[in-house]
Amino acid sequence: MSQQNRLVIFDTTMRDGEQSPGASMTKEEKVRIGKALEKMRVDVIEAGFAAASPGDFAAIQAVAEAVRESTICSLARAVDRDIEHAADALKKAERARIHTFIATSPIHMQYKLRMQPDQVVEQAVYAVKKARSLVEDVEFSCEDAGRSENDFLCRIIEAAINAGARTINIPDTVGYAIPEEFGYKIKTLLERIPNADKAIFSVHCHNDLGLAVANSLAAVANGARQVECTINGLGERAGNAALEEIVMALRTRHDLFGLETGIDTTHIVPTSRLVSSITGFPVQPNKAIVGANAFAHESGIHQDGVLKHRETYEIMKAEDVGWGANKMVMGKHSGRAAFRSRLEELGVTFDTDAALNDAFARFKELADKKHEIFDEDLQALVSEAISDAAPETFKLVALECHSAIGETPVAEVVVSHNGQEQRAKANGSGPVDAALKAIESIAASGANLLLYSVNAITQGTDSQGEVTVRLEKGGRIVNGSGADTDIVVASAKAYIHALNLLLSGAARQHPQADGV
Repeated sequence: MSQQNRLVIFDTTMRDGEQSPGASMTKEEKVRIGKALEKMRVDVIEAGFAAASPGDFAAIQAVAEAVRESTICSLARAVDRDIEHAADALKKAERARIHTFIATSPIHMQYKLRMQPDQVVEQAVYAVKKARSLVEDVEFSCEDAGRSENDFLCRIIEAAINAGARTINIPDTVGYAIPEEFGYKIKTLLERIPNADKAIFSVHCHNDLGLAVANSLAAVANGARQVECTINGLGERAGNAALEEIVMALRTRHDLFGLETGIDTTHIVPTSRLVSSITGFPVQPNKAIVGANAFAHESGIHQDGVLKHRETYEIMKAEDVGWGANKMVMGKHSGRAAFRSRLEELGVTFDTDAALNDAFARFKELADKKHEIFDEDLQALVSEAISDAAPETFKLVALECHSAIGETPVAEVVVSHNGQEQRAKANGSGPVDAALKAIESIAASGANLLLYSVNAITQGTDSQGEVTVRLEKGGRIVNGSGADTDIVVASAKAYIHALNLLLSGAARQHPQADGV
């Protein structure tokens, strides 16, 4: 397939997606997502920003070692330290890419960089050459290209390509562009830059005006051949272009775009759910492609039409994106071998027999409460097992709640604090509120509760509730998660998980001051 007929899919869920407050991922979680993206056949996976922290560096290393089919990428500012850290983190990658960037808009150059245009070009060329001396595959981004002057973009991009960049990224960093305008910018750059044929032009659009996917597709229609996107549109502020929407738009409207991707679309929904489970960011029911209502029909006219001929109201097949697939139901009679096999199919493996035994014990405990266990339950179970593997300053030992109409709800908890059990009782506006207040009276964390979210993992009244609790203290933000068929228990688990993360120092701020 010629490059002109193929679109490269560059996933930045683990880098830009992680910049969403509270969406930080552990090394193990990034490996799980990386394997899921590899199974989906994503071309390039941006695993993080190596210079941001030791944790990011280690996560990129782990993903580079675990994922062999996709190119693994690290972001780096146009400075020696960042580029060297990126190269070191990527040493074990089968295919490595350094993605270096510098701001190019007048407002960024003047107020943030405090550099003259000539200095910015010089720094960009130096960074690309430095990166090329360390890896073969180098991408260069013009940060805030959406508000950059075309004349300057032509100048710096031509220089970056001459220096060795083989992918040129044009980001709409602040989500300012309009599709017609952004498409014209890509067309102009491709026509005016003399050596444009020596690089793949890429776009990275933010969703501040709800136009990230529209802007990306406008760019593709005008010659861009890589799109940077995230699962579920995750990302800082209003997020990024959603991978699933880009891929399915190209597939559904092949008559218009005439482009192919290498994506195995049947893994879209399972990967969406995995990312949602790990980050604690639920997918809204009416979200395109991966929302619970994406292929639901309530209108009688619509139902009648679909029953007679699916294409009357459905432009895609639900099974093509993973709905209805991977639906093996497990239960209390399922054995260890079947349990291990199903998790391996979901991209989950265990380093030790002890880890497998622990997860299997959790599975059996859940099977006693819930008759049918679906893939989504297994993903939540594994996420909980990984969470519990972190240092546990606090541990939930017992929980009892009482709630009745006309009475004030009350909860009593027993929490182990560094091995010493403590008991507390509290009233609340509801049983969840009472339980969390009782836990906090023991922990005395002083953290601010930024978010409390409940999401049903599967359908049915016996579904597990997956709870996300976001805490903030001293500028650090963490997401705690917990799942259980009892919402109050799930809430208590999530709150304690968040407390443990906060106390362990796992909380983090945005990984970078700059970004594309």
